[in-house]
Amino acid sequence: DDAVPLARALTDGGLACAEITFRTPRAAEALRRITAEVPELFAGAGTVLTPEQAKAARDAGAQFVVAPGFGPRTVDYCLDQGIPIYPGIATPTEVEMALDHGLTVVKFFPAEPMGGLTYLKAIAAPYVDVNFIPTGGVNASNIASYLAFKRVVACGGSWMAPNDWIAAKQFDRIRDESRRACTAARDLASGVAV
Repeated sequence: DDAVPLARALTDGGLACAEITFRTPRAAEALRRITAEVPELFAGAGTVLTPEQAKAARDAGAQFVVAPGFGPRTVDYCLDQGIPIYPGIATPTEVEMALDHGLTVVKFFPAEPMGGLTYLKAIAAPYVDVNFIPTGGVNASNIASYLAFKRVVACGGSWMAPNDWIAAKQFDRIRDESRRACTAARDLASGVAV
């Protein structure tokens, strides 16, 4: 029931893209409602672990799939079906697995526990054609530093919409926090100090 108000809060805050994590039995239904009722949000499915979940996500309207790790069966399924997929990587070996599958944009997860931006820059150095989407510990205090790294194409985080805010239906608060994140990203892109 909170899916559509949450999606509206995110878009009202300026976010154009969100992933609905497939960690609950109602994730596909939430995604279906969001894509039907908030079509301006570029919505995908996150925490996709199997080809079956990828199919359910696509059937629910997912425009992309994100996985926490590199599951070859899931990656192959998505590629075969023409579903954009961003598998998680945490090591150079996983970056090379992505390259072997023709992927040049990957999720870097869990970003902060793995060593944050310093570690990301170290593993990114040899792979000049690969870009990254850091998630896992990304928050309001470190998003600007991630986005300042030219190899980062996006960041993901749940700090803008924590579960307790959703449960309390604090959608205005979610909108405002989303707006702050978007403002920080825009200011960085325009050269304003953040």
